[in-house]
Amino acid sequence: MKRLLSLLLVLAMILTACSGGTTTPDPVEKPTDEKPAEDVTEGGKYAAEQVYKTVYAEEVTTMNYLVTNTNVDMLITANLVDSLVDYDRYGVIQPGLAETWESSEDGKVWTFHLRKGIKWVDFEGNEVADTTANDFVSAAKYLLTPANESNTANLFYGVIKNAEAYFNGEITDFAEVGVKAVDEYTLEYTLTEAVPYFESMLTYVCFFPAYGPFLDEMADQFGTANSTLLYNGAYLLSEFEPQMQRILKKNPTYWDAENIHITELNYRYNKEAAALAGEMYRRGEISDVIIPTTNLDEWMNNPEWKQMVRPSKLGTYTFFYTFNFKPQFDAEFEPENWKIAVNNGNFRKSIVAAFNRPKAMATEDPYNPEYRIINSITPPSFASQAGMDFTQIGNLKSIYEKEFYNESEAKSYKEKAIEELTAAGAKFPVKILMPYNTNSAYWAQEAQVAKQQLETVLGTDYIEITLLPHAPTGFLDGTRRAGNYSFMKVNWGPDYADPQTYTDPFARDGNYNFPEFTTEVNAEGKNVYEVYEAMVNEAKAELIDLTKRYELFANAEAYLIENAFIMPYCVSGGDGYVASLVQPFETPYAPFGIASLRWKGQKLLAKPMSTEEFNAGYEVWKTEREAALKEAAK
Repeated sequence: MKRLLSLLLVLAMILTACSGGTTTPDPVEKPTDEKPAEDVTEGGKYAAEQVYKTVYAEEVTTMNYLVTNTNVDMLITANLVDSLVDYDRYGVIQPGLAETWESSEDGKVWTFHLRKGIKWVDFEGNEVADTTANDFVSAAKYLLTPANESNTANLFYGVIKNAEAYFNGEITDFAEVGVKAVDEYTLEYTLTEAVPYFESMLTYVCFFPAYGPFLDEMADQFGTANSTLLYNGAYLLSEFEPQMQRILKKNPTYWDAENIHITELNYRYNKEAAALAGEMYRRGEISDVIIPTTNLDEWMNNPEWKQMVRPSKLGTYTFFYTFNFKPQFDAEFEPENWKIAVNNGNFRKSIVAAFNRPKAMATEDPYNPEYRIINSITPPSFASQAGMDFTQIGNLKSIYEKEFYNESEAKSYKEKAIEELTAAGAKFPVKILMPYNTNSAYWAQEAQVAKQQLETVLGTDYIEITLLPHAPTGFLDGTRRAGNYSFMKVNWGPDYADPQTYTDPFARDGNYNFPEFTTEVNAEGKNVYEVYEAMVNEAKAELIDLTKRYELFANAEAYLIENAFIMPYCVSGGDGYVASLVQPFETPYAPFGIASLRWKGQKLLAKPMSTEEFNAGYEVWKTEREAALKEAAK
């Protein structure tokens, strides 16, 4: 399911902290810091005109949200149709079209109680019908009809009872599928088995509703134009002219209209958008711009422009260096000798302790290299339980707070490794093959820095690093997947809102670091990887007690890092650096589904936020988020 899900995951990072999957959540009050649209200026902090303007070069392929899985399409449709649940700016689950919901004791049956009076309207705002439970059933039947070629049907049938059998034609009675309108405003899903992250899946487009009679009427024209859609979300697509413009206007009938502050989203097509956006932003013609790394120095060296620049919020893909336990590289790099070395814990720990991660990151971000450095595989702010961020749970907490780079520790590990490896028949220096993608100038620089610092700290009598430049075409097939490396930077992005997703690269029969070929044993004589595998399996088996599940996963991840199977490095930098009038800490926060693509709750600033203002605001947001998670856990 990994790659099919990953297109949604970019969108894709905290499991609900409210219901825990077994109880009915209390209705959540709207955040007290939200203000009605008419009071949005707040003494000059926010722009008087709340109209967002931008340019784009990539046109949508379809607005049929039951078919598409592309980010470009969902950037629009996420704001046109609501989901059962949503997320606030701290990542706490909120009622959406469902006011309340509960699950059965075994976690397999979920019942949602819908709001009454939610209107389906056309692009001009004319009322068509009420949104009811039947609309979710109609959408599911459309989704599971193979002729409609939905790209997200697998997400739905991967968890809903009998959905895959219906999709494959093994059953023909849709009433046997686990989605049911109990009555007009009560919706029931029955799962194949308990899914701890099911609530988070409800913000994927495959769980969106559609008005059945309209869906039938439009047939294959559904979502091809603004007139072939119905809307129950925050905005109406009032104008849609491909390769010219798309304009979204606030839906006056929206059930939560007081929290829609930006009244219009104005997208203008320009095939040169990437090249022209910077100048257009400085002229005040658009509301934000992504600053390419190649242009960053130009902005930062201009005192006026520099005050407009800030980092974007971090993404969810994590990068880490990993050791290869099944070397398949050329004999000249001595794969058999590498096998001996890599199966020695002190050897691996010497490499990790000698690697100055901020120094390596400075090749890509010389202005704030510490910002993206993390000490875990699961990124902070991805998942939480019982009011605690995943990185602060169990044994992972001490790992997350330690300083990895330590030259004296590196040399101490080196001394132990030399003694143990000599006895095991290894020879020195140990040759280390480290590939990088030639498509990235920063990766090439980073690889040079890594080689220099590791060989300087540990000595070329101990290790000898060879850099392997590889063309972007077939890069992974020629390096990581082929086992053609010793030590390499890799990455992973989540597929669903649960820490289990970050264990997938290290599963048996994968193609990351082939850990099942580990021969190292611990003090009790147990294979080190098999101990980790057993820890992960125990965590996977815990489907009801989520607090226990999270602690088990946290301990397993800590064990992997403690034993230096991998070295955590950084998290993706989102859009890198931006100049923007959008307040970055008011966007819905959910690194999965489409919640983070919504404009609900957001406002435009009167002036752009500087890096200093962003950093201060980010610290406030993290503190407030921690408090919000703890409050929600009650």
